[in-house]
Formats: sequence, C-alpha cells, structure tokens
Amino acid sequence: MLQALLWGGLSSSALYLGEALAGPLARAHRVTGLIMGFGAGTLLSAVAYELIPEATLQHGAGIGAAFLLGALVYYVADRLVDGGGGADRQQIEGGAEGGSGAAMFLGALLDGVPEAFILGIGLALGGSISLAFVTAVFVSNIPQGVAGTASLRAAGHSDRGIFWMWTALTAACAGVAALGYALAGSVPAQGMYAQAFAAGAVLTMLADSMMPEAFEHGGASVGLVTVLGYLVAAALSVLQG
Repeated sequence: MLQALLWGGLSSSALYLGEALAGPLARAHRVTGLIMGFGAGTLLSAVAYELIPEATLQHGAGIGAAFLLGALVYYVADRLVDGGGGADRQQIEGGAEGGSGAAMFLGALLDGVPEAFILGIGLALGGSISLAFVTAVFVSNIPQGVAGTASLRAAGHSDRGIFWMWTALTAACAGVAALGYALAGSVPAQGMYAQAFAAGAVLTMLADSMMPEAFEHGGASVGLVTVLGYLVAAALSVLQG
C-alpha cells in the first residue's frame, strides 16, 4: 500500500512541473498542445495495453458494462463540474476571469482520480507497478498543470494558492491509489472490473477535453505526436512484460 501511495503521488506531482512551465509556455500554446497530444497518446496506449486487453474482455460482458459505466459516471460528473464553473480547467489559453477555482479544483481531481485508482489496482493485481502507465499519467499531467495554472491565475488565484491546490490534489491522488490497492487486494476478483470502470472514465476524459484542446492549439502535427506517445507507452508495456 505504501508503494501505491508513493506512485500515486509521484504521477500527480507532474502538476508542479506544469505550474513551473506555465509562465515560460504562456505564449507557446502550440508547444503545450503538442505535449498534451503526446500525453493523450500515452494514455490511449495504456488503456489498450494495460487496462482493457483482449484477455480481459474474455471475462464476459461484465467488463464491457463496467467500462461503459465508468464513461457514463465521468460524463455526468464532468457536466456538473463544468456547470459549476470548472469548464476552463484544461484550456491552454487560460480560462475567463471569474471562473470558479473550487470547481476547477474539483474538475482536476475528477480527471486525476481514475488514473490514481488504476495505479493502485494495477499494483495490487500485478504485484509491480506498470512503468508504461506511470509514464502516461505523469506526461499527461504536465500540460494539465500548465492549463490548470493558467486558468486559475485568470480566475484570480495567487501562485501560492495554486501551489497548495496542486499539493492537495497530489495528496488526494496518492490516497486514491492506496485505496485502489486496498480494495483490489481484499477482493482480487473484482479488481479487473474496477480497472475497466476507471479506464472508461479515462478514455472519456481524453475524448472530452485533452484531445480537442490539443488539436485546437497544436494543429495537424498533434496526430503525429499522439501516435508517437502511443508507441512509446506500448514499447514500455512490451519491454516490461
């Protein structure tokens, strides 16, 4: 469980790097979009290779149902957060003034919880951490940290306040990873269903926010870097396996 706690915190700590880069990349929206596209590619690969492989689908319709349920739950929660003022949390250009910092924080937490939960479950089921998935989560959190920092600054939050928000989010994700480890360890047979549920949420997040934002600012080249990110994560999965 301690390993799950540490890995969950480490993968989310990329938000600090995103905050540090928010200033230098303030006008380099294309670069941020390309990084976001690469991160989306790594997460797509992680979903395909680590979370919903063909062997898992052989367990029956229950896996597919859990996958779809995870997507639906994320969709509904995301709409609620967006309606409360958190829609700008992944906008590379920064959100509009007057946005809700609390809603953006909840939205960032919503985006990070499924990934952290998967880390803990995977560690419990596999006995070791997936290097490909940790890399995918870490890389994808960098542009999210850049965009989130820009949006929070536009909403009037100080750098100190944003730092403590990311600290709280990192601690929460570490706790969620530990929770995933505990739940999968106590009921191993249900771990694959929980993993499929979280994977559905991750895939919905990618399609709903990361990929559109990446293409809007990164242009056509985003398709190439997304494929590159996919291949890098796939290679890590194969090498570790």
